[in-house]
Amino acid sequence: MHMQIPARGALVSLTAFGADEVRRHGQAWFARLARTAGADGIEVRGELLREDAAGELDTLAALAAEAGLARVYSSPRGIWDASGRLDEAAVREGLERAARLGAAWLKMSIGGFAPHAPAGLDSLRILLAGAPVELLVENDQTESAGTVPALRAFFRAADDAGLPLGMTFDMGNWHWVGECPLRAAGVFGSRVRYVHCKGALRRPDRWVAVPLESSAAPWRAVLRALPAAAPRAIEYPLTGADLARITGQALDALRRLEQSSHDND
Repeated sequence: MHMQIPARGALVSLTAFGADEVRRHGQAWFARLARTAGADGIEVRGELLREDAAGELDTLAALAAEAGLARVYSSPRGIWDASGRLDEAAVREGLERAARLGAAWLKMSIGGFAPHAPAGLDSLRILLAGAPVELLVENDQTESAGTVPALRAFFRAADDAGLPLGMTFDMGNWHWVGECPLRAAGVFGSRVRYVHCKGALRRPDRWVAVPLESSAAPWRAVLRALPAAAPRAIEYPLTGADLARITGQALDALRRLEQSSHDND
């Protein structure tokens, strides 16, 4: 069963609970916690699956279906490999895992896509044809797959090849590659289907992910520039003794912040 993502839904990316903790307890444990906290859906992370990935995905699919949770599957692999070749194995794996999970969306970055030699787009179109899962391209934290020029070149080539793709817009990742998230929202807003909500704060040595209200970025303006109906997911760290309460408060805050950002629209 593939459950569609509700418009304006509030999801939790399971990586928000910390990689070590999620690997210790398993993603199903945190999926239950997210449901208890009031999430509309979950984003399951490929890099956090256990050795028996198929069995874990089956467990997550059954749990989510019973709880009425929408699902997104996030693959850690790029659509293109570092040499600029379409990684068909990575795409197939992502599609198969997303389908097994009952996810509506598969989230991947473009990886090493080469805009001056866009080989593989026809093959990608064939791979995606008839798939029960929609591929969404995310801006990551790399120069090749996370900057405005790189992604604009990719989407232009994909559109020209008859492969219009939607986007996962990660509000925080733009800072890691020196881009302005508000400018990026202006460029890509029309194709955004899903939003990763995390703020960014600069420490002396690096950027760190923080809640939106703690962000140095103009997050209200960014949200206003993105489609109001696009579901939002928490992807900043959720920690504390009472995780269910903390997650519930974060979801409530996300819904309030989202509403307030559009109050003057």
